[in-house]
Amino acid sequence: MDLLRRTKDPVLWGVVAAGALVRAVYWLTKWNTNLKLNDSMYYSGQAYQLGQGRWFRELFVDQPGAEHGPLTSLLMAPVSWMDDQDVRVRLQRLVTVVTGIALVWVIGRLGTRVAGRRAGLMAAGVAAVYPNLWMNDGLVMSESISMLLVALALWAAWNAADSGSTRDLVLLGVALGLGTLARSEVALMAVLLVLWVGLVLRRHGKAWRRVALAWAVCGAVLAPWVGFNLARFEEPVLLTTNDGTTLLGANCPETYSGEELGGWFVFCVVKEPEYRMEEEPSVRSVRQRDIALHFMWAHKRELPKVILARVGRTLDLYGLDSLVHQDVGEDRPRWASWAGIGMFWCLAVMAVFGARRVGRRLRSVLLIPVAVSLATTVLFYGGHRIRSTAEPSVVLLAAVLCAEVLVPRAAAWRQARSASPSGLPPASPSGSPSGARSAITAPASTSITKAW
Repeated sequence: MDLLRRTKDPVLWGVVAAGALVRAVYWLTKWNTNLKLNDSMYYSGQAYQLGQGRWFRELFVDQPGAEHGPLTSLLMAPVSWMDDQDVRVRLQRLVTVVTGIALVWVIGRLGTRVAGRRAGLMAAGVAAVYPNLWMNDGLVMSESISMLLVALALWAAWNAADSGSTRDLVLLGVALGLGTLARSEVALMAVLLVLWVGLVLRRHGKAWRRVALAWAVCGAVLAPWVGFNLARFEEPVLLTTNDGTTLLGANCPETYSGEELGGWFVFCVVKEPEYRMEEEPSVRSVRQRDIALHFMWAHKRELPKVILARVGRTLDLYGLDSLVHQDVGEDRPRWASWAGIGMFWCLAVMAVFGARRVGRRLRSVLLIPVAVSLATTVLFYGGHRIRSTAEPSVVLLAAVLCAEVLVPRAAAWRQARSASPSGLPPASPSGSPSGARSAITAPASTSITKAW
């Protein structure tokens, strides 16, 4: 009953409603906007094919298609059967709007679960207005869906580490499996997060070997897609055929120097001499991967510079004009992209200090998605989409700092000002505002650092 009562928290639902309004307005601004030539066209076209009964084929040639994971297209398929493209795209965008609204609620509930109600409300409030979240809602892409599943996986992992129950482990496996079907890098998170649960259970003397159940469930979720791919491609394909394209676009002369250093450049792919659209996708992916790896080996001395630039891009410390240009090419507003960069700078700094305020257990689980994003950056390229896996953790850690430090100190300062006849905090004999200082530092004793 307590869980049900907190789930019905009217303040949280008010914050979610505000986030829904932001996303609804953003969706309406795209009402008559056509899709651009980027990944959204692939997801949209594949969802339409699914709605017409054609199962995962390439859009423009008669070849099996697995350029991206299937979950995004599958979720959009029920609203993609109609021939009117304008209506179809609007409804497809609405799918990601709904998942984005759900993400605000999940982040709020997760924050409440791990750090208390105030932190949960703060986290939901940040998620409601954070451009790097709502900019993805209303795009026909996978980031809104994958971030929702990452947040659900963190919630399930925290519960499983507490209880070790079969239900929580199954939910964890389902969330990680579906997340991997949305964005492939979540597969690495599936390994690390389940290991984390096992370590916590073992430390508390519980049956940690049962965490294999989460991996089994995750594998069961992935098995139909993996088996389908292994049966229809010439070369072995597990999740997608996109690895060759991604590696080739990130390892070429343009991304090892100049404005695109550390990024991804589409013309590195399309100008490849043997590139043909009608080529079997798995064969093309193998060839592109070989070309990329050969280029990396031939330029291995430049890799430290390139990797540093990749990390700088993902952390919004390098190549900002290029990153914004890429966002605009993916149908994100230029002003919102710049606003997202500015807000990320603030949240990232707050998250660093927030991580120091929490216990080791909470810090370690929230840093797993960050580690996954950084590993993906190093292996492939730097960009905002690569960072999406880490965004829920950034929001939560920043919210902890707000809830545990900034808000109590601001409240104590206001209280001290109102208590002084002059409107200033009372001074100590040495001239320092001792009353305010004691009030400000008092909340530190009740920090969630003690709770965990």
